[in-house]
Amino acid sequence: MAVIRFGGKPNPPAWLAMLHGFLAAAGLTLLAYAWATTAIPVLASVALLLLLIAAAGGVVLNLGYHLKALPLPKWLIVVHAAIAVVAFVLLLVAAWG
Repeated sequence: MAVIRFGGKPNPPAWLAMLHGFLAAAGLTLLAYAWATTAIPVLASVALLLLLIAAAGGVVLNLGYHLKALPLPKWLIVVHAAIAVVAFVLLLVAAWG
């Protein structure tokens, strides 16, 4: 989706943004459930926190810009993606470590 935005279009298609949000929320819910019901590594807990922050950025992107048909701010896309990638890498390290 970032490629679409950085490629010159103001926003990705709504269906793609909603699919992205739905899949991200599903994964986040599963990780939160694991955190609440079992002992997970500290890195996985940090990843959960970072993913929650990234999700908040995604909500701002969706409700504050996409829903209003405003161009998504590129800096927020980069911050949203960077936090999510760092969190995912931490989660992989926690899972395989």
